Amino acid sequence: MNNQYQSPLASRYASEEMLYLFSPDKKFTTWHKLWIALAQAEMELGLPITSEQIDEMIEHCDVVDYETAARREKEVRHDVMAHVLAFGEQCPKAKPIIHLGATSCYVGDNTDVILMDEGLKLVRKRLVSVIAALSKFAEQYRDLPTLGFTHFQAAQLTSVGKRATLWIQDLLMDLSEVEYRIENMRLLGSKGTTGTQASFLELFDGDHEKVKKLEDLIAEKMGYKSCFAVSGQTYSRKLDAQILSTLSGIAQSASKFATDLRLLAHLKELEEPFEKKQIGSSAMPYKRNPMRSERICALSRYVMVDAQNPAITASTQWFERTLDDSANKRISIPEAFLAIDAILNIYLNIANGIVVYPKVIEKHVMSELPFMASENIMMDAVKKGGDRQELHERIRTHSIAAGKRVKEDGLENDLIQRIAQDPMFGLTESEIRAKLNPKDYIGRSAEQVDDFLENEVKPAIEKYLHEVDFAADLKV
Repeated sequence: MNNQYQSPLASRYASEEMLYLFSPDKKFTTWHKLWIALAQAEMELGLPITSEQIDEMIEHCDVVDYETAARREKEVRHDVMAHVLAFGEQCPKAKPIIHLGATSCYVGDNTDVILMDEGLKLVRKRLVSVIAALSKFAEQYRDLPTLGFTHFQAAQLTSVGKRATLWIQDLLMDLSEVEYRIENMRLLGSKGTTGTQASFLELFDGDHEKVKKLEDLIAEKMGYKSCFAVSGQTYSRKLDAQILSTLSGIAQSASKFATDLRLLAHLKELEEPFEKKQIGSSAMPYKRNPMRSERICALSRYVMVDAQNPAITASTQWFERTLDDSANKRISIPEAFLAIDAILNIYLNIANGIVVYPKVIEKHVMSELPFMASENIMMDAVKKGGDRQELHERIRTHSIAAGKRVKEDGLENDLIQRIAQDPMFGLTESEIRAKLNPKDYIGRSAEQVDDFLENEVKPAIEKYLHEVDFAADLKV
């Protein structure tokens, strides 16, 4: 066992896929690919670079000499130059032209864009999978009546499926944000030390068109449509702030869902999956704590706070660049992606196995439904010749008395019996109870679920259905 500190995001929560995206191997092999793309583009534009040099770099692209890089970094105190030198030792023929004309941000910033882009695509896959799982749940329980809550006080009825559409709608908004970020991702390109491309203009003997073409070729070779039109030494750190804001939005949605589930678990109406040998409490054997939902809330809080880091960084960059972004970026961006990955994996795990207790839900509905049905009962009494204003006052009086019985004496709601025994209403108990079918009080909940799934969810996720993966194995 390694006794040194390890981030819990890596050891306990994040998936292997996301961990690889922000691993040293992915980072430094991407640096190699960028150096190859730069050399290929420069060769195509007439610089004295040979195919033999390119082939040598390609041959060693996926091999990182960490030992040499570490030794060199101790000497030069510069991580990019350490890897330039290490890659040069691996590729002696290409050594003279590796990193030609570039500054450190050529590999550093372009790689950061690529990793965030690929991270967002993995997040998109997770989002769509959660949306698909929740959609099945919403459809299954489209018309199961349940108490609606405003201020966590019993309100008019809704349905279990309709409530799920509220969770899904938040995620659809997040999906739209993720799609926008992916669609608009651009590389830094080859801008040079202050963003003026002066070094490349020198390389190409003042040929502006070749300098512009160089950037187009690099973007194309790396699979991107374009580069930022202008920059300082770095791409604008607003990009990092925007991306983490998008991740924060997902955290907000996930935390809202998890909080709702925690409250419903307290009511014993819904539960997250609880495994056969799972222990809810070390002291209280009967406990079934909603620990996965709690973990979502905890990690979501971390992401929402972490999103402030790049916002502050973006606002404090000096002129063409300052280095106080670097150490912060190394931590805040990967950790946000790892946390969101963990959040969505847990969310998917819960969404695939939400446990519903219809009898408990029905009990809670029926304890409040007499109050909600009072207007319909009053209308029936009016039809039998009653006075609406007098009946309203009598129902108000009976409701207060029934409510007192429930709250102060802990007894059942007896509003129906009180009304049936009141001759002013002229209604039998059976006539009144005929008005207590919960499905008559959920409005268009079921139809809203159907319309929402067909008109909103389906168009948003159908192009990604080949990516959907309902597997969500949690480490802990």
